[in-house]
Amino acid sequence: MAVDFEWPVRVYWEDTDAGGIVYHASYLRFLERGRSEWLRSRGVDQFALRERERLQFAVVDMQIEWRRAARFDDELVVVTALGEARGASFDFAQRIVRGAELIVAARVRAAALDAGTLKPRRLPLHLTQRLA
Repeated sequence: MAVDFEWPVRVYWEDTDAGGIVYHASYLRFLERGRSEWLRSRGVDQFALRERERLQFAVVDMQIEWRRAARFDDELVVVTALGEARGASFDFAQRIVRGAELIVAARVRAAALDAGTLKPRRLPLHLTQRLA
């Protein structure tokens, strides 16, 4: 079973609309931060991976459900867990919570791409092992 990784996020004015409610696209940034920090927590340096191995990641599919509104100055937590990993892609189960309240639930598939051609590329074994 996957272990949840948690990353705190505070809502700033720049994340909200004119009414102080988090703008829907801001949640995508919060989810991205959660995935990036999840990778970092496993020792994956995305910049070095791109420069040294010519490998980068891209979101290729996302399902998202907005359940509640978050507001300016809320303290949220982005929860990330790895789902299924395949040859050139892997799935994440993510949610954004405020305390025990579910704000957003998302399923995200990221693909490994050749940095030069942007074509799918198998994950190297050393990376697969770090992600497991």
